[in-house]
Amino acid sequence: MDEPISFEQAFARLEKILEAMNGGKVSLEESLKLFEEAEGLMRLCSHRLNSAEQRIEQLIKGRDGAFRTEPFA
Repeated sequence: MDEPISFEQAFARLEKILEAMNGGKVSLEESLKLFEEAEGLMRLCSHRLNSAEQRIEQLIKGRDGAFRTEPFA
C-alpha cells in the first residue's frame, strides 16, 4: 500500500507536469496522461486546502460558536 502523497509533494509534481507540458517536447499521448495525472493532483490539493480551511475555521470559532473573521496578512 502506497503512502498518501502530501500537499507539498502533489504541488511539486504539478509544477513538474506544467514544466513538461509547457516545454513542448512531450507527445500528444504523453500530454494527455500528464493532464489526467494533473487533474487528480489538483483535486487532491483542493481537498487538502478545503480540509485545512475547515480546521482553521474550527480553531478561530469563538466560545459562543460564532465565527470571528480576521484579515490574513
